[in-house]
Amino acid sequence: MPPVTASTRADELWRNTCFEAFVSAPPATAYYEFNFAPSTQWAAYRFSGYRTGMSVANHIVAPRIAVHADAGGYELRASLALAALPDLPAGAPWRLGVSAVMVEANGRMSYWALAHPPGNADFHHSDGFVHELPATGSS
Repeated sequence: MPPVTASTRADELWRNTCFEAFVSAPPATAYYEFNFAPSTQWAAYRFSGYRTGMSVANHIVAPRIAVHADAGGYELRASLALAALPDLPAGAPWRLGVSAVMVEANGRMSYWALAHPPGNADFHHSDGFVHELPATGSS
């Protein structure tokens, strides 16, 4: 794991060990991707549809990220405030996909997720958004 650095926004975190969360509010096709690196760097993107219309999610407040590692394991906790994101209405349930890209010391990459759609690892595919977050109130 890379050393912890200042928690700043950075692109292409998925090229190294990185934890990811994808959030959507069906039936809308727009969704958000959040990346959290062990260094505590982070990224947030909005997609208008499946892998299309990518833009930086500028409305997001910087997440709080904490990491803990010991001989027994590794833990990364990220906390986000999502209320300001227009494609995630509070009055609707959200779908969540959680995934990780792991890079081993020898450079081998592996891909982990709550669920994988058929075929190659594709964290953007809505079939991977398998955890439902209930509506939190009125929009």
